[in-house]
Amino acid sequence: MKNQICTILGGGGFIGRYLVRNLTKKNYRCIISTRKAFQKGYLKTQATPGAIELVDWNPNNFSELKEAIKNSDIVINLIGILFETRKQKFYNIHTTIPESVAKICTDSDVKKFIHVSAIGASENSKSLYQKSKFQGEVKALNNFKKTVIIRPSVVCGAEDNFTNLFSKLSILPIIPIVGINYKFQPILVNDVVDAIVKAIEIRGNEGKIYEIGGPKIISFGDMVKSILKTINKKRFVVPMPMPLAKIQSTITDLLPFPPILTKDQCEILSEADNVVSDNNLTLKDLDIDPSDVEDEMKKWLWRYKDGGQFAKA
Repeated sequence: MKNQICTILGGGGFIGRYLVRNLTKKNYRCIISTRKAFQKGYLKTQATPGAIELVDWNPNNFSELKEAIKNSDIVINLIGILFETRKQKFYNIHTTIPESVAKICTDSDVKKFIHVSAIGASENSKSLYQKSKFQGEVKALNNFKKTVIIRPSVVCGAEDNFTNLFSKLSILPIIPIVGINYKFQPILVNDVVDAIVKAIEIRGNEGKIYEIGGPKIISFGDMVKSILKTINKKRFVVPMPMPLAKIQSTITDLLPFPPILTKDQCEILSEADNVVSDNNLTLKDLDIDPSDVEDEMKKWLWRYKDGGQFAKA
């Protein structure tokens, strides 16, 4: 039986590197479309020669991507941004791309399109991030019937932008938290990847949405305290009033790369908690027992301890 071909958009990112490793172990041949492909050569070390092909893709030009998808069995979209820049806008990245990819899948022999979205995606959200995520889901489902949506909560792992950020902020004596009581369900990146692979393998789930999260629901403030405890740092974690945070974010939004929180992220923290609902399928439907992120993060946060891996527990 010939190896199945999988085209992955955004395969050079945080989730992508874990996904590629998992798929190649199962004998998938991966075509990875990514910006600056010459910088992603490390991905080829994860499999035998010829199993991974890198395609330098410009989101404004779908010709090369169209050729890759045309010859693929599976297509996976991991592309997403956390904040807008002058060149990258939420609607273009989260809505236009999945719509275009879904249309190409319709004109090809693709068996399944896995589109990774986010918990909280909603048409009625005040957040442009969440609204564009929802619109992307709708466009993908409407343009390709064999689409499967996966909505993870906050994804954590050795290279994440969450546990590492607050570990770095431990240099401050006081850490202000916006939305300190906001609850979410952090999930390990390995579990997200397992969910994607299982969603590919399961039959009859086309048109379905999976909401996936870890085993624990925890508040923003408690998660930051847990990170500090893991790296043996005693710091004051205090709430920052939302009005003050919005004023601050209005200023930081002018920077090319906002250092901590954007105005749009303030809107997210003002809305419903980022937890798995009862409205869609979950990890149970994929027969996955998720790992506890609080236990797992000890494996990568040791580098922020005084003394590193030789520090006392």
